[in-house]
Amino acid sequence: MAELVFHAVVRSIRSKHSNAVVSLLMNILQVLVMVAAFYLMLSLMGARVAKLRGDFFLFLLSGVFLFQCHIKTVSAIAGVGTGNNPMMLHSPMNMMVTLLAAGLSTLYTQVMSIMIILFLYHVAVTPVVIEDPAGASAMMFLAWFTGGGVGLVFLAIKPWFPTFATILNTVYRRMNMVFSGKMFVANALPPFMLVMFDWNPLFHIIDQCRGFVFRNYFPRVTSWEYAVWVGIVLLMIGLMAEFYTRRQVSQSWFARR
Repeated sequence: MAELVFHAVVRSIRSKHSNAVVSLLMNILQVLVMVAAFYLMLSLMGARVAKLRGDFFLFLLSGVFLFQCHIKTVSAIAGVGTGNNPMMLHSPMNMMVTLLAAGLSTLYTQVMSIMIILFLYHVAVTPVVIEDPAGASAMMFLAWFTGGGVGLVFLAIKPWFPTFATILNTVYRRMNMVFSGKMFVANALPPFMLVMFDWNPLFHIIDQCRGFVFRNYFPRVTSWEYAVWVGIVLLMIGLMAEFYTRRQVSQSWFARR
């Protein structure tokens, strides 16, 4: 089982590009482009995060990277083929192997990307100081975990309502561009605005991560426990729905697409 998952992970990583190194570099470039875009936008607006004392690059990276990790996991899991996928015709393969391969390949790419970016920034620009590296790493894994739960729900819906599931997936990813809270700190939000972001587990994860990264920031209005419970609930719902869908799926469902 572990060997099968390993080979499926390698295949998933190399499916994005024939060269795994190039695939990793493309992901790093995406993160850096997004960080540069937000840096330019916040600099022009004059919003240099006065409420948070610390490295501005780490502030942006803590939001952008967790956002990328969450969204890419959602897309990877939601894009896994259903029970009528030709890969499922091979007896060693099963849906759990495919899901693990999609999730772990995304996690591997994101972890390697952040390690390389932080190493280069530490060596070339300024030493990187993270107050609680273990806590910040836990928030990264939590962003990945909740992304897997959301993606699994979209995956279970897709065979029944393919167009609706695709639209819902796109809407969710676009909404998180704003409602993930990666461009500001939750403590600075007034109560009437906080209720618009409080539903999103990624908002809680990013804010809690900044509490672990920066010494002078203490998240008061967010909770990582909320994100854990939301991730567990979505994972259980997604697994049950996917199991039911897999029992009902047939080759003729291709005609519905």
